[in-house]
Amino acid sequence: SWVASTALAAFGPEFIWSSHQTLTLAAIALCSATGLGMILAYKRYLAGMDELQRKVQLEAMAIALGTGVIFGISYSLMDSTQVITSDAEIAHIVILMSLIYIISIAVGTWKYR
Repeated sequence: SWVASTALAAFGPEFIWSSHQTLTLAAIALCSATGLGMILAYKRYLAGMDELQRKVQLEAMAIALGTGVIFGISYSLMDSTQVITSDAEIAHIVILMSLIYIISIAVGTWKYR
């Protein structure tokens, strides 16, 4: 539901309601509320795990967050100093963090098996 609400907020103004600002703000609010719900659901999910599973998840989150922050700042600096010709896009950082998280889960699960 969060991905769907994000898609609605991103593509709705262009393809559905033609730049109607009130609808755009409502879609962004829905996206934020759904994202908050996702965070709370994941928190409950973590609470239901055993100690080892929780450790693997938390280590993977720490690695993904650290990578995202460090890469994100470096990527933004490269854009602002004109080292790269394209604009720095948040989607690239989200993709990187997602891949790092998945890899970290796999490595952590293998490491502690």
